[in-house]
Amino acid sequence: MSASTVEQTDVVVIGSGFGGAITAYHLAAGGAKVVVLERGPWLQADEFDHDFRLGSSSTRVFEFVVGDGMSVLSGNCVGGGSVVYFAAMPRAPKFVFDRQGSIGRRMWPAAISRDSLEPWYDRVAEALPISTTDWDTMTYGGGLFGAACAHAGHTANPVPAAIDTALCTNCNWMMSGCKFDAKRSLLLNYLPAALAHGAEIRPLHEVQQLSMTDGGGYRVHYNVIDNEDYRVSTGGGTIDAKIVILAAGAGATPVILQRSEPTLGAMPHAAGRYFSGNGERLNTAILNEDRVREVLGISIDEATTFQANQIGRGPCVASWDRLDGSLPEYSRFSLEQLYFPPGLGTILAQAPDATGPSWFGVEKKEILRRWKSWLTVFTMSEDDNEGVFGPPPPTGNAHRISQQMLGRGTISYRPTENTRRGWAESDEAVRDILERDGMSRVMPWTNDVVGAYTVHPLSSCRIGDDPATSALDENHELRGHPGIFVTDGSAVPGALTVNPAMTIAALAERAVPAIVRAARQRGVDVSYGAPSPDGETSARNGVLPLVSHVVSE
Repeated sequence: MSASTVEQTDVVVIGSGFGGAITAYHLAAGGAKVVVLERGPWLQADEFDHDFRLGSSSTRVFEFVVGDGMSVLSGNCVGGGSVVYFAAMPRAPKFVFDRQGSIGRRMWPAAISRDSLEPWYDRVAEALPISTTDWDTMTYGGGLFGAACAHAGHTANPVPAAIDTALCTNCNWMMSGCKFDAKRSLLLNYLPAALAHGAEIRPLHEVQQLSMTDGGGYRVHYNVIDNEDYRVSTGGGTIDAKIVILAAGAGATPVILQRSEPTLGAMPHAAGRYFSGNGERLNTAILNEDRVREVLGISIDEATTFQANQIGRGPCVASWDRLDGSLPEYSRFSLEQLYFPPGLGTILAQAPDATGPSWFGVEKKEILRRWKSWLTVFTMSEDDNEGVFGPPPPTGNAHRISQQMLGRGTISYRPTENTRRGWAESDEAVRDILERDGMSRVMPWTNDVVGAYTVHPLSSCRIGDDPATSALDENHELRGHPGIFVTDGSAVPGALTVNPAMTIAALAERAVPAIVRAARQRGVDVSYGAPSPDGETSARNGVLPLVSHVVSE
């Protein structure tokens, strides 16, 4: 291609997580020319490492951005968060869609409820697919948490997950990518299906901004990132498209839009505001294995190399007793047992009842010695969408500090009393369950080091009916900028009280018909109606009555 030639395509998708992979597949299957730009590397199963060395998959496929009062851990690779998540895929409770949050009125568009989203959830479930671990094959950590919940008068439920349990080896390296293809990441369904229909995926392409073209389309400006040192750009370029889909994640999508204001014009007020950390909180329970055995009748083979929850598949049991729509807002939350590997957890876990510093010192050293007897409990509660992004950095979404993974972001987060109340009530519930009869001592992870933290960033460019408090309309189109759509977690209006991947994916599925209509209006020969990536059609047939006006016969 000569220097004077401008590359053109029908659709550019920015990011390859759930919001990007799903839209890329459907548009490519419908006949559009699709290019996916992903800032992270493209790794396959045999490249996922079981170690934490610099340069391993553990540092290459993650981004950890430290902001002012909030830090965000997210995926940075082809497949996005699906490669590094724990694969928990619950559907959001009905009350979530009626939440008012900080704006004092319903946040979600009137057209979206749990019932109206149900057929789109079904599409995702068919594509991945999703299964549930039964109690007979439950991990030690999951069984222990379930038994402790029952002992405390709470219910516990196996968590639906996108895992092929027949392939899972319980290696506990899910966060570094699955070497065994047991975790049903997007590398195994939507993305290969998109490629089969002609889509291109370009890794290590970091989009910087968008501008207008003379024909009313959009020009996407990108840098090519070095494979080893993400601080280094090895080149760059532009590509023109009639439709742009932003799916770079809630920590990057609003930054791209902020940087694009000089060339696109003013952004909606809500772009880069109302960020939610999904109300997340972590507690570490230091188990007394003898008391666990005496009280619950649960033990693990003493000869096993790893003890407690070190053997397992990440979160497999949750307590949903507080997902009760009759409770006041900010009092509803889920509690989920999980395994969090050494590293960040080692730094942020605090020593219960410490007489000195709780996150370093002699007492911290003692609990680290007992790391095999840790049980981590993950809270997802309701927050107030307090996060605001400041002016964008010169490139990317953060000032990169290290060769890989670590950056300093522009997000500012000051938790309100509402948010703190949700954390406090969930902390008390964890203590009530796990400290009974001396089974453990519980302490929340500290916020003193990196502020609040989330692995499920949401809402920084959210859908809604009110232009004053939402950046997108109900079809995920950016207000004032026709032809630009946002389909990642930033579009979700607020905290979900459960793991959000299933809802992000369902919303992306729901957004596709509107994107197809917009693409047709812009001259793209594209149709809607592709089956599930593996060819199944039952879930497709379930949504066809909703989208008959865009289906190609």
